Amino acid sequence: MARTTNSDTLPYVESRYELGMLASQRVRDLNGGAEAVVDKNDDKLTVVALREIASGKLDVQNVRHEFIQSYKEAPISETAEETLEVGSEDPMLREIDAELENTLVDTTTDAGEDVADDVAVDSPDAE
Repeated sequence: MARTTNSDTLPYVESRYELGMLASQRVRDLNGGAEAVVDKNDDKLTVVALREIASGKLDVQNVRHEFIQSYKEAPISETAEETLEVGSEDPMLREIDAELENTLVDTTTDAGEDVADDVAVDSPDAE
C-alpha cells in the first residue's frame, strides 16, 4: 500500500477514535521491540502501525487487549507497609536506600508526635 487512509482501516476497527488508540498502542509495541508484520520501508512507526492495521495481518484483538491492560491500575499490595527496596547488588545503592527509608520512618514518627502535642494543647480538658 502506498498510502493508508481511514477507510482502509475501518473494516478492522470500530471507529476512528479506536483507530487512534490502537495505532498508538501498536507504536508503543514497535518502540518496545515488537516485530512489524509489514515492511517498514523507512517509514515512521506511526505509518507502519496504520499500514499494519489496514493490511489485516495484525491481530487487532490482541492490540486492543494490550491497550486496555496498559491503563488498568496496578494491583495494591496486600500489606499496608510500603517498601523502597531497590533490589540492587550495588552496596552504595543499598546504603542510600536504607538511609532514605530511615529518614522516612523518622519523619513519620516525628509527625505523629507533633499531632499528639497539638491534640493535647487543643483539647478542652487541657484548660
